[in-house]
Amino acid sequence: MITKNISNWIRDYAIENSRESLVVGISGGIDSSVVSTLCAMTGMPVYALTMPIRQIDSQNDLSLKQGEWLVNKFKNVSHSIVPMDGVFNSFQDSIGKPFDDELAFANSKSRLRMVLLHQISGSKKGIVVGTGNKVEDFGVGFYTKYGDGGVDISPIADFYKSEVYDLAKELDVLQEIIDAPPTDGLWEDGRTDQDQLGGLTYDQMERAMTLDQMGAIVTGPDIELLETYRNIRQQNLHKMIPIPIYTKESK
Repeated sequence: MITKNISNWIRDYAIENSRESLVVGISGGIDSSVVSTLCAMTGMPVYALTMPIRQIDSQNDLSLKQGEWLVNKFKNVSHSIVPMDGVFNSFQDSIGKPFDDELAFANSKSRLRMVLLHQISGSKKGIVVGTGNKVEDFGVGFYTKYGDGGVDISPIADFYKSEVYDLAKELDVLQEIIDAPPTDGLWEDGRTDQDQLGGLTYDQMERAMTLDQMGAIVTGPDIELLETYRNIRQQNLHKMIPIPIYTKESK
């Protein structure tokens, strides 16, 4: 089973690097539900964190249900709920109007959560396990730089979203999580991933990513699809390439 192979890979990496636990944020989404379950299957101590920041109830409820499901099914999992409204409110109040920007604040929520995950990881000799899939991590760069992208290991980053759903079914992830519209949970209006990605579904993005990598000549509706995909990718490309370094040979 592929899920067992992934779980073994996570455990082996942790052991090889003298790490004693796994830390993962759970949002109630399909990706974090799959990854947290894969972590639980290792048998290592797993710290699953629910970190609401002005979260709409329906999204937070799914995170709580995933945490409860994990704890009931795996004795090695502990689930902590750490409300971060106060931290974010203080951060936002300290910024002032000149730097007030909705998207920047959404990304700051992700970075604040990652600070907490690394605090837990550092205190428990752990690693922070990422939840990004192939389309997000290598296609359109749909993640926050140094936020949910700031992880130690990324077990499903070579899996398309459709394949993540297959993993979820194999792992018996809660059906209501499988059925829920994908969302990053960073917006108080509950906007979905599709809302933020030019109206594209993950199936469409997978198709566009495949066409782009093949260098295929496209016709019909695929022309607009590929153009939209490439525009989103170009805007986020800085996240997916190494940090530029000036060298003495640079001109």
